[in-house]
Amino acid sequence: MRIFVAGATGAVGRLLVPLLLSDGHQVTGTTRSSAGVRALTAQGATGIQVDVYDRPALTTALREAEPDVVIHQLTALGDHNLADNARIRREGTRHLVDATTSAGVRRLIVQSIAWAYQPGDVPAAEETPLDLAASGPRAQTVGGVHALETQAAEIDEHVILRYGALYGPGTWYRPGDRIGELFRSGGFTATDAVTSFLHVEDAARAAVAALGWPAGAYNIVDDEPAPARTWAPVFARTAGAPTPPVAPGRAPWERGADNTLARTKLDWHPEHPTWRTGFAAA
Repeated sequence: MRIFVAGATGAVGRLLVPLLLSDGHQVTGTTRSSAGVRALTAQGATGIQVDVYDRPALTTALREAEPDVVIHQLTALGDHNLADNARIRREGTRHLVDATTSAGVRRLIVQSIAWAYQPGDVPAAEETPLDLAASGPRAQTVGGVHALETQAAEIDEHVILRYGALYGPGTWYRPGDRIGELFRSGGFTATDAVTSFLHVEDAARAAVAALGWPAGAYNIVDDEPAPARTWAPVFARTAGAPTPPVAPGRAPWERGADNTLARTKLDWHPEHPTWRTGFAAA
């Protein structure tokens, strides 16, 4: 197949492109830099330098690529700016969906998240509504997710991958990036907040598998949602950081997500089924 990957040099994209190429697909990938174009070319893909906010340029690029499938892996997390990331979900997705429609592409796979659900006491399944009543900074994140998923659903064959908290190369959960540095500086407190994790390699593999999945939204998370008081000491050891202090309590929405639907309907199983071994492997 001819596949157009928007965000081909991000944390997931850089792993996804080689997987697609190894399966024999023709890949066109977008990037915001000339260095990204060179990296994609070295991998064997066609790299295009284009800004997702430049609607005409994006539309032209997608039409010229003539893809069978578009994969949306665009994020704006390099500077840890959640407002920029919410914007790319709203405006970037709008431009990409319009370009996909204009090019006559019928299948779209998008990257979403698995922690935008309403509050609850158990890990959320896909039928749980998004937390549209959220306030403060969370409202910005959930609003961006809602816009992304609503716009993606305009494409009949849409697959929404609600990724867990990504860890591994290129993510925040590594010794030299945001969460790792927070641990190393002693700025992290382990609470009862539940997180569902996902190794970034499993995120890329799921996007490949989604080429053949039925339309819908799926929690793509590992098999062990866990409170921070449980996972944080394990992460601290792998990051060479001190064990963080522990305090009770969690926000009502910090509930994790359940991957039963993906495991049973799609026969999807992460190669890193738990953070217990995945943190060390990453």
